[in-house]
Amino acid sequence: MRLTPFNLGKIKKSYKDVFVSFFIATAVIIGYHLDKKSSKDSSEVDVETIARGSVMKFGFPIDSVYIQEDVIKKNEVFSNILSSCGLNSNLILSIENEAKDIFNFRSIKPGTKYHIIKRSECDDTPIAFVYEPNKYSYFVCDLRDDVKVALIDHDIEICEEVAYGSIESSLWQSLSKIGVDNSIIDKMEEALSTSVDFYHTQKNDEFKLIFEKKYIDGEYIGIGRLLAASYSTANNTSYSVLYKSDDYDGYLDFEGRPARKTFLKAPVKFSRISSSFNMRRLHPIKGKTIPHLGTDYAAPYGTEIRAVADGVVTAAAYGSGNGNFVKIRHDKVYETQYLHMSKFAKGIKSGTRVKQGQTIGYVGATGLATGPHVCFRFWKNGKQVNHLKEKMPAPQPLDASQLQNYFDVRDKMLLRLQQVGSHHDNLDLADNTLINP
Repeated sequence: MRLTPFNLGKIKKSYKDVFVSFFIATAVIIGYHLDKKSSKDSSEVDVETIARGSVMKFGFPIDSVYIQEDVIKKNEVFSNILSSCGLNSNLILSIENEAKDIFNFRSIKPGTKYHIIKRSECDDTPIAFVYEPNKYSYFVCDLRDDVKVALIDHDIEICEEVAYGSIESSLWQSLSKIGVDNSIIDKMEEALSTSVDFYHTQKNDEFKLIFEKKYIDGEYIGIGRLLAASYSTANNTSYSVLYKSDDYDGYLDFEGRPARKTFLKAPVKFSRISSSFNMRRLHPIKGKTIPHLGTDYAAPYGTEIRAVADGVVTAAAYGSGNGNFVKIRHDKVYETQYLHMSKFAKGIKSGTRVKQGQTIGYVGATGLATGPHVCFRFWKNGKQVNHLKEKMPAPQPLDASQLQNYFDVRDKMLLRLQQVGSHHDNLDLADNTLINP
């Protein structure tokens, strides 16, 4: 065929149409595959997002199961709870057999929580049971395949917090005012016991604390460790920092001396002295002058009585005058005795080794007593003495090789304490002196 301008134009147009058609087809095909890949990627992302976003409770995703919560009632038996959920006796026996070395179903307590887990609210068949014996752990019985049981500790979230304030009428009132659990007082007493007399706090005394709070699933469950503390009176500021190493675990003061005393000041916490050591006391029951060779601490019935130092129990018995009493030998020099107990603590008997602060019994009024109290007696070299007037032996100091490590920890904590309340004293850590602003 002879190519004329007209024919050439038709050929060019034909090629152009083919090219456009090819381009459109290619674009459609590419678009299809891109869209398909995008849909696939989008689907994968959604699945991953769902997996990452699932909130778990007791090991089950709460968006995929139904969890029914209830409380153990008085005289309720766990096997009856399982039976009421449709489990047959053979399966219940199997569950109890699997659990016997982990958890005793007979130990369930009224008021504690349990949970029945199902695939949906409409499903009558449980896939698991969960019982919470306390706020720190839970027992789970998984029925999805074979019977599987486990006692699991909750994950505890620990947050550091600070608090400061001044004494108005009492330490308890001051802590309550700023929203701090009064249980921190026990830790303050331990941390500052060598330098602060918490029985005689004064108005306008100031305190600063760095401590831990513990949470489970966002719910506050209690105070953790006290990490550092300071307490200021009109004349002095005392510091204490928690320090832990291979050889030491406890509180140290600014100079690195142990905060824990060899002997506690009293066998009961924050009680009052109702009768002091007195060689010429008129006995309230016998009505005649008889030396009172101890110190009486009045406290409510059932108050815990603590060993004031490490030692070995030499007697846990009853005497007509002393009532229920415990006697402890601490070393070759010192012994202590605790009278008029309502009862002994579990495991306390002659030969038992006890630690400082350990509960050895409970306040009562057994023997010759007009009311609930503990008569605390203190022996030195076989002679009863007034422990409040004794110069007690100092605790063992921190090894000199660890002092610099402690000072590094101390400096960091005290700088943090310094930032709590800008109007307080500034601390120059370089020369261990206080600088008043």
